[in-house]
Amino acid sequence: MDLAELASLLTTLGCPADKSTEMAAQLDKRARQLAQEKGRSYDDALVHLLNLMKQGWAAKEKGA
Repeated sequence: MDLAELASLLTTLGCPADKSTEMAAQLDKRARQLAQEKGRSYDDALVHLLNLMKQGWAAKEKGA
């Protein structure tokens, strides 16, 4: 997945569109770090981080 695709996915999950490109780059970087630190695949790390972000945006929308 390239950064443009990741940015589009983030927008779909609730990320503000004007921040999606920057957040995609940060997410990509952190997923690579997490994969290396924890010995997991990049894809697993990325899915984990996306799920956390999705939960955060859902909670924010509910006013939590």
